[in-house]
Amino acid sequence: MSPAARRRLVLALPWAWMAVFFLVPFGIVLSIAFAEPSEGLPPYAPLLRWSGEATAVLQLNLANFQLLLEDPYYLDAYLRSLRVAAISATLCLLVGYPMALAIARAPAHRRNLLLMLVVLPFWTSFLLRVTAWIGILQDQGWLNGLLLALGLIAEPIPLLYTDAAMYIGITYCYLPFMVLPLYATLSKLDPSLLEAAEDLGARPWRAFLQVTLPLSLPGIVAGFLLVFIPAVGEFVIPELLGGPSAQLIGRVLWTEFFQNRDWPLASALAIVLLAALVAPIALFQWRAGR
Repeated sequence: MSPAARRRLVLALPWAWMAVFFLVPFGIVLSIAFAEPSEGLPPYAPLLRWSGEATAVLQLNLANFQLLLEDPYYLDAYLRSLRVAAISATLCLLVGYPMALAIARAPAHRRNLLLMLVVLPFWTSFLLRVTAWIGILQDQGWLNGLLLALGLIAEPIPLLYTDAAMYIGITYCYLPFMVLPLYATLSKLDPSLLEAAEDLGARPWRAFLQVTLPLSLPGIVAGFLLVFIPAVGEFVIPELLGGPSAQLIGRVLWTEFFQNRDWPLASALAIVLLAALVAPIALFQWRAGR
C-alpha cells in the first residue's frame, strides 16, 4: 500500500465521523428550516410532496429566513448573543492569562497540580456548578452575607438574575477553555528571549508587551474562539442566572422549539447562527493560510 493510500485510510475514520455526526444532522436541520410548520408529528410539512401525477415536487419555504430578516426581535437576540459572548471571552482572557502565565512559569513539579486545579470543576456536573452560583449570589447568599459581615454594605445587593450574574457564570464555567490553550502556548516560549530583552534594557512590562504577548497570540486566538463559540448559543446560564432581558439566541431557540413548536423557524435560527459563527472563522483561517 502506497503512503498516499495509507494516509487516506487514516483520514477516512475522522471524515466518516464528521459526515455522520455533523453533515447528516446539519442536512436534516437545513431541510427542516425550508419546511412549513404543521400541526402533526413532526410539526412540519415534508419538502417533497406528491402531485396529482404521482411525481415528487420539491417545495422550499423561504418565509422562515425572511421572518428572521424582518423581525427585529430575532436580530436583537443575535446581536445580544454576540455581545455577551465577546464580553465573556474578554473576561475569561483577562482572568485566564495571568493564571496561564503563572502556571507556565511555575516549577515543573507543580504544574500538573495547578493544571488539575484548573480542570477540577469539570469533574462535577455543569448544571450543578451553575446552580451553586444561585446560592452564592442570591440576596441571602454567601456573597451578600460576607459583605454585610464586613460592613461594606448596609443591605443585600440584588446580584442574582442580572447581567452581572450571567457574566460571572459564563466566565467561571468557560475559564478552563481559555487557560489551557494559553498555557500550551506560554509553556513553549523560550525563556532566553526574556533574558535577552532584559539584557538589552527592557523593563519587565515592556518585555511582556513586546515579547511574551505577541508570541502568545495563537493561544489567545484559540482560547477566545473556544469561549466565544459556545457562549453565543449558551442557554442554561442565562436561563438560571440572567434576568428577563437576557434573551439570547439560545433562549429564543428553546422557546421556538419547545413552547411554540415551530421547528422550521427554530431550525432557521440555528442555521443562521451556525453561518454567523463559521464564516468569520473560515475567513480568519484563509487569511492565516495566506
